Order: sequence, then structure tokens, then C-alpha cells
Amino acid sequence: MHAHLEGLLDQLETDGRPGLRNSIALTWIRYNKADPAPCSGFGTGWCEERLLYPASVVKLIYAIAVEQWLHKDLLPESEELRRALKEMVLHSSNDATSLIVDLLTGTSSGPSLQADSWENWKQQRQLVNKWLNELGWPELKSINCCQKTWEDGPYGRERDFYGAMNGNRNALTTSATARMLEGIMTNGLISPRACKRLRELFARSIDLINRKENPENQVDGFIGEGLPQGSRLWSKAGWMSQARHDAAWWNSPGKSPMLLVVFSLGKERAKDELLLPEMTKQLASFPPH
Repeated sequence: MHAHLEGLLDQLETDGRPGLRNSIALTWIRYNKADPAPCSGFGTGWCEERLLYPASVVKLIYAIAVEQWLHKDLLPESEELRRALKEMVLHSSNDATSLIVDLLTGTSSGPSLQADSWENWKQQRQLVNKWLNELGWPELKSINCCQKTWEDGPYGRERDFYGAMNGNRNALTTSATARMLEGIMTNGLISPRACKRLRELFARSIDLINRKENPENQVDGFIGEGLPQGSRLWSKAGWMSQARHDAAWWNSPGKSPMLLVVFSLGKERAKDELLLPEMTKQLASFPPH
């Protein structure tokens, strides 16, 4: 698998993408079972421990955290919570994500704070990171999931919380993202019931008609576009002026399930709508026979 991946990166770099190896990180895993149950997998990666700004892929972490908080009775179940959760994942709504982060941490945006109020606010905003650390998984070491996502940018106490030179931005690795998505798909997080609800949230249609009806489908220009028809897809994409990311699990007819997380960086990668689909086509067909 690693030799296949190395060859693919060489091919894609030669095909008009100079410097690709320095602007991409990925984790690629192939599994032995097709149904969502505990199963074993094997795979490889490229720069998969590199901490990078995840854009909207962090919403995958926040969605799992919501189910964990509900499981521990730290959040009350409500229609508004479920509406925000759906909008955060399905349409990648930043407004919905703002509410979710507020609910998870007991904080809210606003003007700058001082003294004890500021220290208490910062401590509360670290609750998601605290939970991730308590899982004790080596893949989650050093990641940072404590910031909201923005259309424009943070202001007030949110800007203060980013720190000097934006040193407190969200940060994920492709290996950490893969471990969390794998947990959803294999009932390895919280409870089978919670994982089932999360799979329902992250399920995406690769049907061409459905995609045309929803231009922001998180399939076109991302991993899902490279899958053969008949595949089932669960994913969360992230896209901004300096990044094009995706995290996906899929089942294709006659093939073992696969998981692929790709973070690609820079303006050229962000504009490249062909990179992730082409990469997926080549990886999804492995092994060729």
C-alpha cells in the first residue's frame, strides 16, 4: 500500500502539482469487514502526524463530543440541539457550530474579558480537549479542538483566545481524524446507538442528481467524487482559501471498506478540484485484482 501511495504522489506531482508532497498529509486504511462493527484494518500514510489547521473537519470532533456529553448527561436533549448538529455536519454551518461549541463548553462569544472571568472562560473552552486527552489514544496527542469556525474571523474574546500569531488555532492530524472517524464507523466510541446516530449524520449521497440539487454537497471536488457509483459514503469535508480537506469512509461494491483522510494546504491545493477525486480513484481501486 505504501509503495502504491508513493507512486501515486509521484504521478500527481508530475501532473502539474509541483511541491505536492510538501503540501499534503493523509491517512489511508483498508478494512476486512463491510458492516459497521469492530473490525481490523491495515494501511499507510504520508505526514499523518503533522499538526495542521483542519478547517471544517473539526466539526466531526464536535459532533462526536455532543454524543459523549449526551451520554454523560452533560447536555439536555433538545430539538434545537439536533437541528444545530445536523446543520453543522450536513451543510457545514458555522453559525450552528458556534452554538454547538457554546453548549459543549458553557461559553459564549463577546467582548474581551479580564482577570478571573477571562481565566474561567479559557478553562471552560478547553473541555473538548480535556475529553480527548482522557481517551488516552496516542493519535490524539497534541491536537487542539477548542475554537469555533468562522465565515470572516474571530472578534473580541474569540480573537484574544487565538493568541499571538494565532498560536491557539484548531489543529488536527490526519491520523487523529482517522481514529475518530473509525470509531464512528466501527462502534468504537461512546455506544453503538450513538455511533449509529453519527453515521446517519455523516452519510452522503454520491448520486449525480442529488449532487446537482445541492452544489455544496461536500462530494464534488472531494473524496466522494472519485468513488464508483453504488458506493456508500460517510464523510466531512473542509474547504477555505488555504486548504481543501476531507475525511471519508466508504464501501464500494466488491471491495473492502476504506478510510481516507486528506489534508491539502495552500492556495493552489484549495483551488484544485481534481486532486482529491483523482487520488480517491487510484486508492479505491487498490488492490487492482
